[in-house]
Amino acid sequence: MKKIYKTTSFSFLLKKKEGRTKGKKLINSIQQKHYIRLFFPFFSAIIAFLLQIIVPTSSEYTQEELPYYTYFTIICLVITAIASVYYLVTKRNQRYLYKAYFTGVSFLVLASYNLVTLKFSILKVLFFPSPERILNVFVKDFQFILECVAHSSALLGLGLLFGITTGLLTGILIGWNKNWNYWLDPIVKVLGPIPSTAFVPVALSAFATSYQASVFLIALSVWFPVTVLTNSGISNVKNSFFEVASTLGATEFQKVIKVAIPGALPNIFVGLFNGTVSSFLTLMTAEMLGVKYGIGWYINWQREIMGYANVYAGLITIAIWFSLIITILFKIRDHFLKWQKGFIRW
Repeated sequence: MKKIYKTTSFSFLLKKKEGRTKGKKLINSIQQKHYIRLFFPFFSAIIAFLLQIIVPTSSEYTQEELPYYTYFTIICLVITAIASVYYLVTKRNQRYLYKAYFTGVSFLVLASYNLVTLKFSILKVLFFPSPERILNVFVKDFQFILECVAHSSALLGLGLLFGITTGLLTGILIGWNKNWNYWLDPIVKVLGPIPSTAFVPVALSAFATSYQASVFLIALSVWFPVTVLTNSGISNVKNSFFEVASTLGATEFQKVIKVAIPGALPNIFVGLFNGTVSSFLTLMTAEMLGVKYGIGWYINWQREIMGYANVYAGLITIAIWFSLIITILFKIRDHFLKWQKGFIRW
């Protein structure tokens, strides 16, 4: 019996030791992958920097070389190094770790684009300017681009203000009152599906200036999705909520403000997002057609004079600007809809 007990104890200890060894190997493997992911953006930035300074510029590239892309890679090196060390020390900034692979691949893609344009001239430089040319635009035309963005922001803001206001009012009236629904719903169904850009000739004829016409077109593009989804949200609020409000002595106006609109907020925000995205398209179309200032006008102007580096810089500016607007909208949505579970985060 003692021999059997000793043998069993020995085998148990052996298995326990093997389990610990496997556990340590697994932990080491996870830590290695963790470090690879953490420093991947840094090493990608190093590769981009080395390719820039080691690979010679193509002989077919006749334009003057500029240092801005080199500066950009150095800045990326410093930022990624600081971010990686900061995470190692504090274990914070989980978002950086999560985005590490995407950030690193982005650096490599940009380095590849630099190779096929500046270094090897595989793509035509006229239509596909090198990264240094695009960065040069931001350095030289930075103030002018900001002025164009400010002008476009004012135009977009006016259009959104009128579009959201009229959309909310129309949606509330249709969703709350049957009489208003009878008269307004057919108009919404007829005018809403028509793209706002189709009204360009009408708007230019009806308004005194192209600026006023552009505000109208942007407002129209926002009005339809906000109207439809506000109507849908109010119509889907449970009747029991209104019955409780009536029991507590609420007036019709209080039911709308305190019950209907808060209950419809998820749908209203979806309408706002859809309307805002539609307004971006309408804004660019309006500026390219008639308005004499703005980021859309800037892109169209540079395209006409074959300034494709400026066109790419304008597109990058639009991407950053529009993404910032959508991010602000999501932050506002998150503030008002803290109670809602399972919604999309930006």
